Amino acid sequence: MEIRHRSRLRQMCANFDSPLREDSPEILLIRFLCEGRVQEACSLFCETKQFGGLSAVDAPYGRFEGPEQIRAFAEGFLARFNAVAASADPVCQTQSCGRSVTEMDVSFTVDGMINQVPMFVVGDLRDQNRLDEVRIYCNFTHVPGLTPYRRPIFRSAHLEMGDPNLLTGAFREYYEALHHVPKVDVPRIIASMGDGCVFGGYEPLSADPGPEDPAPMDRETLTRIYTDMSNHIPRWVGMRYETLIDNGITAVIEWQHIVTDLGVQEAGRVCMSGISAYTRGRDGLLCSIRICDYAGFERTIDWTRTPISREEAFSINRVHTFPDGVGNP
Repeated sequence: MEIRHRSRLRQMCANFDSPLREDSPEILLIRFLCEGRVQEACSLFCETKQFGGLSAVDAPYGRFEGPEQIRAFAEGFLARFNAVAASADPVCQTQSCGRSVTEMDVSFTVDGMINQVPMFVVGDLRDQNRLDEVRIYCNFTHVPGLTPYRRPIFRSAHLEMGDPNLLTGAFREYYEALHHVPKVDVPRIIASMGDGCVFGGYEPLSADPGPEDPAPMDRETLTRIYTDMSNHIPRWVGMRYETLIDNGITAVIEWQHIVTDLGVQEAGRVCMSGISAYTRGRDGLLCSIRICDYAGFERTIDWTRTPISREEAFSINRVHTFPDGVGNP
C-alpha cells in the first residue's frame, strides 16, 4: 500500500543499537489498539494505580482515567486518526527507574493509503506486565482536527530548570548549556555532540517533507540552529524535566515549559508538555536528538477547542524571569 506520510524515526535511530522487549506492556497496548483488541488493551491496567489514583492514559487529544474512560479511549483510537486499520512498528526502547519508553511508528490506513505517525509511548510500570499509566506523544499535525496545545501533564514542584545533578555526561552538558542564563551557551551544546549527530524525527506534517533519510548535520548548521534558539531560551521559555528515564545509552525526559512574562508578551508562549530523547554514541557524545513538541505553533492555538481556558493555560508555570541555575526561590 502506498505511503502518504512517511516517518523518519527509524533513520533517526539507525546509528545506535537498542534492544527491544517486544512483550513490554506499552508495546502490547499499542498493538492491541491497532488491532482493535479493546479488552486486551484494557486488561493491561488495573482499576487504580498501585499507590493511589486511577489508572490513566494521557494522549495528545485528552486524558482518560479509570476503566470506563480507558475503554472509551481504546474503542476510539483508530477513529481519532480517521483510520480503518493500523499497525505498530517499535523502533527503540529505553527502560529504567520503573518506566519503559518505546519510540515507534504507527502506520494508519486512511483512505487507502498509509500515514506513518512517529510516537513516544511512555509506560509507568506496575510490574513487568501491567501499567499504572501511559503517556503518548506525537506531533499534533498527525491528529485530525487537533489544535496545537498539550495541557501540562504534571504539577511542577519548582519553577526552575531540572536539577543537573540527576543527569550525566554529554546529556548533562547539553541540558545545562541549553538553560544557561542569560542565553543558551551554544559552543557548549555543539561540543556535547559527536560528528554525524542527527536531529529530528517528530516533525510536523509538511507539504515539503524534505529528504526521506535525515542527513547528519554539520557543526555550522547546528550552530545556526542553536544560535537561533539562544534568542529566546531561556529569555522566553525553559524546559523543566518532570521524569527521567536513562539506561546509560539513551536519556528520555518528559518536560514542561517554564514561561517568562516576556515569552507571553512577545511570542504568546504558553506552558505545554513535551518529550525528548538524547542518545549517546560510543564516544560518549550525543549521536541522536529527538524532540516532540509544538514549538512555533502557539499563535495558532484555537482556545475554543482546548481542555482549559486561555487564562488558566497562561497562568501555569509562569515566572517574571527565568531563574539563574537551580534552587532559587
